[in-house]
Amino acid sequence: MSKTLSACLLSLATAASLNASAAEPLARFEDAIGVQPLRAGGQPNAVLGVPPAGLPWVISRLTAAVSADGRINVDGRGLLLAGGDNIGTPAGQSVRARVACAGVFHDSELVPLDALGDFRIEGFVNPIPPNPCANPVLLIVNGNGAWFAAGIRKR
Repeated sequence: MSKTLSACLLSLATAASLNASAAEPLARFEDAIGVQPLRAGGQPNAVLGVPPAGLPWVISRLTAAVSADGRINVDGRGLLLAGGDNIGTPAGQSVRARVACAGVFHDSELVPLDALGDFRIEGFVNPIPPNPCANPVLLIVNGNGAWFAAGIRKR
């Protein structure tokens, strides 16, 4: 085998290895819990300092994966108000994924909820999370940063 061919094969193998590690999942989430803006002992139902939405929300289904390169894919279904005058609607909200690694946040872009409360996030979180991501938490938050749903970590 020629030196050039050997070098090309080595480059391809190295690139494939880097791509594989970049796509390595840091955390996966399957299903979610909708927010209940309760107060316990006078304290709001905050998660890592993120305040809850003002009314209860439900979510039918959620799957999410965060990769070592910061790529995030979230598929959410039925994120709807569970109280108030607009019950059963997405109330015109837009949401983003907020991933916490060891309490440090990494946010996706903001996307609108459709009429059924469905949404899809495909992109990157900023900043790129550390690898490994210690104690991963996934929150679905609105543009003001209030949380509507929390992903259930898949182990």
